[in-house]
Amino acid sequence: MNAAALKRAAAARAVDLVQDGMRLGLGTGSTAAIFVELLGARVRDGLSVVGVPTSEATHRAAEAAGIALTTLDETPDLDLTVDGADEIDGQLRLIKGGGGALLREKIVAAASRRMVVIADGTKQVGTLGRFPLPVEVVPFGLGATRRTVAQALARAGCAGEITLRAGPDGAAFRTDGGHLILDIQAGRIPDPEALAAGLAAVPGVVEHGLFLGLCTGAILAADDAAGARLVTLGTV
Repeated sequence: MNAAALKRAAAARAVDLVQDGMRLGLGTGSTAAIFVELLGARVRDGLSVVGVPTSEATHRAAEAAGIALTTLDETPDLDLTVDGADEIDGQLRLIKGGGGALLREKIVAAASRRMVVIADGTKQVGTLGRFPLPVEVVPFGLGATRRTVAQALARAGCAGEITLRAGPDGAAFRTDGGHLILDIQAGRIPDPEALAAGLAAVPGVVEHGLFLGLCTGAILAADDAAGARLVTLGTV
C-alpha cells in the first residue's frame, strides 16, 4: 500500500474513537486532514461533535466538511485531540511542526484529556531527531535567539545545522501567529527532556516541536502483504 492509503487506514480507525457529543481537537497535516474528511462524513450522517482546529488550514477544511467549530475560549476542556506526527518514539514522545502549526497544536493537545497520534508506520523511530526539529521564534532579535538556541542544543548533547525555514516563494516562512521557524537538523536527540527544557528557557523562543507527556496513544498503519496492519501504542 502507498503512504496515502496507510494514512487513511490510521485515520479511519481514529474516527471510530469519536463518540456523540465529544469536544475534539483537530490536528494539522496530511494525515489529520484525512481524519477531518472522514469525520465530516460521520457528521453528515448525524454525529454531533464540536472541534477546535489547530491551524487556519484545518479551520477551512473542517468548515468545508460541515464540522461545527468552537474555540478554547468557549470550550477550554477537550475530550480528544487527533493529530499526526513527524516522529514518534516508543515512549510516545513526538516531533511535530513540519507543517508549521506546532504552537496551536501544542496548546490544543495540552487542553485535551487524550491525544491520539495517527500516522503511517515509518514515523516510528528508536531515537527522535532524524526529522528536523522546528523551533518557533519571534522575528525580533533573530540572530541572538539563533545563537542561544545553538548553545541550548550543545548543552543537551546535540549537534546539527540550524536553518531558517523558507516558504514556497523563497521568503521566510511565517506561522499562523506571524512567527518564524528555525529547523534543527540534529539527526539524533539523546535526551529530549533536556533539550526541551533548554529551548523553553531561550528568550525569543515561542515554542518547540518536542511534544513530551502529551500523547496518550498512537495508531500507526504499517504495510504488509494483506494491506494495512494497524499497530497501537499506549492507550487510544
